[in-house]
This record gives sequence, C-alpha cells and structure tokens, in this order.
Amino acid sequence: MMTRFIASLLLMASLAGCGYTTGSLLPPKYKKIYVDAFKNKIAYVESTDNRLYVPGLETTVRSSIIDRFLFDGNLKVADASNPDLILHGSLVDIAQDDLRQDVNQNVQEYRIRIVVSLAMEDAQTHTLLWREPSFTGETTYFLSGPQSESQSAAIDAALTDLATRVVDRTVENW
Repeated sequence: MMTRFIASLLLMASLAGCGYTTGSLLPPKYKKIYVDAFKNKIAYVESTDNRLYVPGLETTVRSSIIDRFLFDGNLKVADASNPDLILHGSLVDIAQDDLRQDVNQNVQEYRIRIVVSLAMEDAQTHTLLWREPSFTGETTYFLSGPQSESQSAAIDAALTDLATRVVDRTVENW
C-alpha cells in the first residue's frame, strides 16, 4: 500500500515538472519583427559631467538589437512592409559613472549605461503591446590591471547587454 502511494507521488511529481522551458513565450501569431529607426533624444545641451557623446549611437543601438534578434532566432527580422511586430525606440541617455577610486582620487572603474525608450506595437492592429520608457543596458570596466579595457569596448559590452535585454523582454515577458 505504501509503495503504491510513493509511486503515485513520484509519478505526479514527474508529470508536474519544474516549469522551465527553453522556448519562447511569444504568442504563435508573432513570427516577424521590424526594428524601426531609433531617434536620438539625448539633450547634449544640458550640462552633465557624466554624459558621453558617441556619434551615430542611435544607429548602432538599432543594429545591435537587430543582430541579437537574428542570433536569438525566435523572431525573424522583417522589413517595414510586412512585420507582425514593430519595435519603436529612442536613445534617451548614455552616461559614464565613477565606481571606484584609488587613495589619490583617481578613477579605477567606471560604469557605462545606455538608456532607451521602447514601445512594441502589433503591426496588424496597431495596438501597443508594451512600453518601457527607461530601458537600460550597462557594463563596468577598469582603466588598468588585468581586466582593463577601452571605453569603446565597454560601450560595445553595454550595447550587447542592452540588446540581450530587449530581445529577452520581447520573447519572454508575455
């Protein structure tokens, strides 16, 4: 009697599973996405000590997101004529913050943050599916030592982080 009870519990536990899936949570009707051109809305006129200027960053952000959708494979990247989804975006900020200083107040480590505003639209119904007004990708980097890297390499890492988060938000948060 006890062995049947234990066997029943084991069977129910194995059928229940843990709920983990490696697939997308996208509704099946969404197969193609168009990533609209990003607008640069950074107010460079405002004086801030930590804001960076990177020419053409809005184009690089869009390219990084498209590349990540291609790498992910859950959505095909389409042109503007026939997508199921349209991702609209604006570059809101890029900043570099001091994280760590030595005893002489020399900066040893920085954080770079790239902030975008995003809106996902159903292309057929023109319904807003989600909006993220302050979506961030970031990285840290050291100026010296074995983990040192250049500012441009850190910007690339922040772009990769941003693109990964955008794709994850698109395919997993339904």
